[in-house]
Amino acid sequence: QVQLVESGGGLVQAGDSLRLSCAASRFTFSSTVMSWYRQAPGKERELVAAIASNGGKTNYADSVKGRFTISRDNAKNTVYLQMNSLKPEDTAVYYCNKWPIPFASWGQGTQVTVSS
Repeated sequence: QVQLVESGGGLVQAGDSLRLSCAASRFTFSSTVMSWYRQAPGKERELVAAIASNGGKTNYADSVKGRFTISRDNAKNTVYLQMNSLKPEDTAVYYCNKWPIPFASWGQGTQVTVSS
């Protein structure tokens, strides 16, 4: 079964930075397009960023463009999300999964809380 383990979240103030990590296993990570998603309380899960299997192309939601950077290390089967200039509206549980069709199995996510 696919395993996705997110980490790196926390409680920060507006304007701070965080770096999230997602360790993946039990699938061919290096040939898989990976993404970060987030789900805020009472809202649908949304796509935040995606990265091609070789890291050569990335896409971002308009709400995070210029502030967040997705990257990956295929040697470590890990995808990252560098989040700068955090805003209270970035508060959510963050998950990684493949894109465009996520695995049915999701990790536990990592909570990011941004205070104003």
